[in-house]
Amino acid sequence: MSDAAAVPAPEAGFENIPKDDKRITRGWTFYDWANSVYPLVITSSIFPIYWGAITKQISPQTDVVNFLGFEVPGSSLLTYAISAAFLVIALVSPFLTSLADFSGRKKLFMQIFCYLGAASCAALYFFTPDTLTASTFIFISATIGFSGSIVFYNSYLPLISSEEKYDSLSARGFSMGYIGSVLLLLICLGLIMGHDTLGMEEGHATRLAFLLTGIWWAGFAQIPFFSLPTDPGRPEDATSSDSGWLLNGFRELGKVVDQLKHLPNLKRFLLAYFTYNMGVQTVMYVATIFGDKELHLESTALIVTILLLQIVGILGAYLFAKLSERIGNTRALSWSVFIWMCICVAGYFVQAGWSFYALAAVIGLTMGAIQSLSRSTYSKIIPENTPNTAAFFSFFDVTEKLSIVIGTAVFGIIAQITGSMRNSILSLIVFFILGLLFLLTLRGKKLRDAAAPETAALGPPPATPNVGIPATAR
Repeated sequence: MSDAAAVPAPEAGFENIPKDDKRITRGWTFYDWANSVYPLVITSSIFPIYWGAITKQISPQTDVVNFLGFEVPGSSLLTYAISAAFLVIALVSPFLTSLADFSGRKKLFMQIFCYLGAASCAALYFFTPDTLTASTFIFISATIGFSGSIVFYNSYLPLISSEEKYDSLSARGFSMGYIGSVLLLLICLGLIMGHDTLGMEEGHATRLAFLLTGIWWAGFAQIPFFSLPTDPGRPEDATSSDSGWLLNGFRELGKVVDQLKHLPNLKRFLLAYFTYNMGVQTVMYVATIFGDKELHLESTALIVTILLLQIVGILGAYLFAKLSERIGNTRALSWSVFIWMCICVAGYFVQAGWSFYALAAVIGLTMGAIQSLSRSTYSKIIPENTPNTAAFFSFFDVTEKLSIVIGTAVFGIIAQITGSMRNSILSLIVFFILGLLFLLTLRGKKLRDAAAPETAALGPPPATPNVGIPATAR
């Protein structure tokens, strides 16, 4: 048997992509620059504050609004909209990514979701008290666009980078996202704070921020769309089946599901990621609400805090990337999760003032680190040269989305029962403890499993990296 048969065939059409090509990797990181304005402007800062102002304007006394005939608290409606969006993308992304893998249309699907999200952000310009119902669905559409495009974007990482550079390139992408999103947020804040000078109402200036977000996202996305490899498509004999590429796409998904049965380390990591990510994402999504309702901070203080999170997050992503080079990915992730456990305890006691800003700085330091390291570690665990990178990353994405749905639901239920969000923050420590325990089962192991039965017949599996042990100890 020839050496060429010793490993699974690379993704069809992508096998000739040069690894670590500066033009390609630089272009890839620019999608973080482009789309990170959505989670900062829309999810975390300006949009939630504007949403609260609109619902208060509709119902000044009770904050209860009418949505499709149901009387719902305004803050709850926003949470339900986020949950609905994540449930939709969690259900459809495995099928879409398997279709993208089979048809070779990875970039096309990424573009479709990008333009859906960007156009939806721009359409929020028309969000007024009279358009609450329509704007809620537009917000859901924007969230679906953002979440959907990320799956295909992440799946490019193992295709364009050598394995030893996964951590640094992933950290570079997150850092680009932090820088770009902070820059646009500063522009939007200048627009809102200077609305009188510009001769417009504050509400109009705020809605212009949503329009700018959509334009920024779609505009800068042209850089990665131009730089990333063109969709090659699959060979003629693969796409000309009588069953069609839609049915074959579902078969591709079935192959990935079958492979997961024989990849115990991958399943362990997804379980660890699922549990600790419940806590991470919940904190990120409720931070603004916690500061507003529990600490009674002014809007300006909240936005300054969010800016602090972004700036410190750049440093954190790079610091933990360097740490992973010294002690290994799973050890670095374990330390990050342990810090998040301490954050939960501190969050229970935090008060408005210096302690709140100190806690925000620590959250920012570990927020980017844990997301960046999780993405790069997963890239190292999935089967080498798999022809289904998008489908494998869809499982990563579904894990993330379901953890957000469960984490935010648990947070809300505990807050409702106990009457305090502090108890909800403290309870999140359970997720981090479970995540740390699952990570500890991977430490010191070669994380990439041997080839699954389907690919094992091609020959002995390739040498696998031990990302759980520092390079100096291998």
